[in-house]
Parts: sequence; structure tokens; C-alpha cells
Amino acid sequence: MKWEYKTVKLRAKGLMGGKVDESQLDAMMNDLGQEGWELTAAFDTNEAYGSTRDVVVIFKRTRER
Repeated sequence: MKWEYKTVKLRAKGLMGGKVDESQLDAMMNDLGQEGWELTAAFDTNEAYGSTRDVVVIFKRTRER
């Protein structure tokens, strides 16, 4: 089986970062799920003092021939 991958980066908001729009994240993940993408990993990137800069989510799905 062959896979294809999609990486999505969401910018955290707020003065010190760390706030992600959960409704935007849910909508994006639901849309990708409808297209056959499966979430495989999610992590954050940090900036000063441990605040979140970005949230990175990685999806995969079976590659069509």
C-alpha cells in the first residue's frame, strides 16, 4: 500500500501564543476526514518561554494510482 501525506500548520494566537482556534481546527480536520485523510500526528512548536508558536498536524491517506 502506498501513502500520501499532508502537513498543516496552524498559527497560535495571543500575545504570548498558545491559543488555537478550536472551531477552526475541528472544521479543518472534519473536512480532511471527509476527503479520506487520517490524522497521524500533532505537535506544537515553541518560542520564547515555552509558549506555543504553531500547531502542526500531519495526515495520511492511501495514494490513488
